[in-house]
Amino acid sequence: MKQLDRKEYFKRLWQLFVTFFKIGAFTFGGGYAMIPLIQQEVSEKRKWITDEEILEIVAIAESTPGPIAINSATFVGYKACGFWGSFACTLGVVLPSFLIILTISGILELVSEYRAVKYAFMGIRAGVLALIIKALIKMYKACPKGIVSYVIMGLSFVLAAIVKIDVIIVVIMCAVIGLVSSIVAERRAKK
Repeated sequence: MKQLDRKEYFKRLWQLFVTFFKIGAFTFGGGYAMIPLIQQEVSEKRKWITDEEILEIVAIAESTPGPIAINSATFVGYKACGFWGSFACTLGVVLPSFLIILTISGILELVSEYRAVKYAFMGIRAGVLALIIKALIKMYKACPKGIVSYVIMGLSFVLAAIVKIDVIIVVIMCAVIGLVSSIVAERRAKK
């Protein structure tokens, strides 16, 4: 993180808050649907962090307790502006949901049976699925390719989706396999 003067620092904090407020306000479907928007806004458009850092942030955000959107926002904010950057991004991404839920919680039951509302939610779900698939493709392109990566990916899917092993155990297993394979590759390279 480059050192900013006081005026630039507060301007950056405001930009972080507004950026994550927009992401939080206009993304349906949770954190995975937000990942492409976060990447586009903070890496491609504003250049606060790199695409490689986005991958690291997503990996850390998935591995730590809590919603991935909040974790990602917190990590991006910290990379871009330290503690107060984390605070601004986290507040920005959470506030829209809080305000929306507060506003519609009382009337949702009244309108949930209307056909137009049901169809709107069906459309929103389809759009969210498309955003998640887009994030999957981007992350796949950026990940290292090789037999170990493919085995980890396939094994993780089978264990989590089919065998239904707890995702935390799957993430820990993937980390161990990745660590061991990196150590073995390093030792081979030294020989």
